Amino acid sequence: MNLYLKKIGIVAFIFTGVCVTAQTSKMENKIVKSVDENLDGSIELLKKTVNINSGSLNLRGVKKVGKIYKAELDKLGFTTKFTSGEAYGRAGHLLAKKEGKKGPKFLLIGHLDTVFDEDSPFQEYKMLNDSIMKGPGVADMKGGDVIIILAMKALKEAGALDDMSIEIIMTGDEEKSGSPINLSKKDLVQAAKRADIALGFENGDNNPKTIVVSRRGSEDWQLTVKGQPAHSSQIFSENIGTGAIYEVARILNDFYLQLAKEKDLTFNPGFILGGTKLEPNKDLTGGTAFGKNNVVAKRAIVHGDIRAVSREQLQKAKKIMTEIVANNYPKTSAELIFDNEGYPPLAQTQGNIDLLENYNTVSKALGFGAVQPVNPRNAGAADISFTSGYVDMALDGLGLTGGSGDHTIEERGNLNTVGVQAKITAVLMYRMIKDGFKK
Repeated sequence: MNLYLKKIGIVAFIFTGVCVTAQTSKMENKIVKSVDENLDGSIELLKKTVNINSGSLNLRGVKKVGKIYKAELDKLGFTTKFTSGEAYGRAGHLLAKKEGKKGPKFLLIGHLDTVFDEDSPFQEYKMLNDSIMKGPGVADMKGGDVIIILAMKALKEAGALDDMSIEIIMTGDEEKSGSPINLSKKDLVQAAKRADIALGFENGDNNPKTIVVSRRGSEDWQLTVKGQPAHSSQIFSENIGTGAIYEVARILNDFYLQLAKEKDLTFNPGFILGGTKLEPNKDLTGGTAFGKNNVVAKRAIVHGDIRAVSREQLQKAKKIMTEIVANNYPKTSAELIFDNEGYPPLAQTQGNIDLLENYNTVSKALGFGAVQPVNPRNAGAADISFTSGYVDMALDGLGLTGGSGDHTIEERGNLNTVGVQAKITAVLMYRMIKDGFKK
C-alpha cells in the first residue's frame, strides 16, 4: 500500500470520528443547500435528455445529448471537448477537465448512450407517480450523468470546486463498445492513469443502500463444432462418430459440470445453431439452420459470454473450457475462440474498501443511512472496469437508483435519489481534498 492509501486509511478513521461528533461542516451545509436549490433544474435536464434517443448506434443522438451536458460543464468552468469516434465506429466521448491544487485527482465516469435504438418503441419518459420516472436511459445512465453535473454545480456554488483536480468522461459507447476496443477506451484508460480516485455513476443494483466495489468483467466466446455428415443409421459407428450436435452438447454440459459452482463466475451460451447447413448472422444474434432427422449433423455454432470477478478467475476458467473443448467425441472437432475485446474485471482492492468506508461515513452524516457493498453477481460490466490497476481507489453505482427494468422498455428510476446521490458525492469529494492529501 502506497503512502497515499495509508493517508486515506487514516482519513477514513478521522472522518468517522468527525461525523459522530460534528456531522457536517459549514462548507458541507452549503453544498447540501446548493443541491436542493438546483434539484428541480436537474430533473428538467434529465427529462430533456431522456427524450433524446441516444442508442449506441444513433451517433447523431449520442452527440446531441453530449452537447447538452457539455454546455452545462462549460458553465462550471471545465475545459470540455467532444472527441471523434470515427476510428472505432461510434459517436465519440465527452471529456471535461479542470486542474486544482489540493488533494487527489478524481475521475468521474458516465456514458451518453443507451441500449434503445432509433426504432425502439421506448422513446420518451413518463412519470408513474411524483417520484418514479419510466424512460429510456433514465437509470442507465442519464440519471447518473445529471448527478455528476449537479454535484459539480454544488461544489462550484459552495466555493470548493476550484481547489479540485477533476476529469469527467461520459463515453458514447458503453452499451455497445466500438471496435477496436483499445481505441474506444483509450481516453478512459489515459485518464485513469492520471487519476487517484475513480467514481462511476452507473446505477449499480438499483439499491440506494449499496455501492459497487467490484465488478465482473465480460468477454464473448464462440464455439464452432464439426462432425462427419452421414445417414442417421450410421451415427456412433467407427467411421461416422457422434456428429456435431452431440459434441456441442457434451461441451456445454461439461462447462456446467466443471465450472458452474465457481463463485461469481458465469458463462452463458446465448445463441446456438446446429445441423447440416448453417447461415448465422454476422453478429451471431440470429440466422438459419437446415437439417433432417435422418442426417448426422455436420456443424454447430454457439455464441456466449463469460463473466469473472478477477483476471485470475477469468484465466483459470478459460483454461478449463479450452481443455474441455479439446477432449472430442469420435470423428468430431471443436474450436473455442475468446474475444479479448471484452470488459476487464474491476477487482476488489483495499483502496476500494477504504473509499467505501468514507462514502458510508458521509452517507450516515447526511442522514441517508449506511451503505454496503454490492454482490458482484448483481453488478454487470461497466466503463469503470477500465480503471482497474491504474487508480488507487474506485467506486461505482453512484448514479440514480431505486428503480428496475434496466435495458428493457420498463426501465425506471426514483428521482428522489438524484439529490441524495449528488449530496453524498459532492461532500465525499470535498472531504477527500480538504486536508490537501497528495499521492
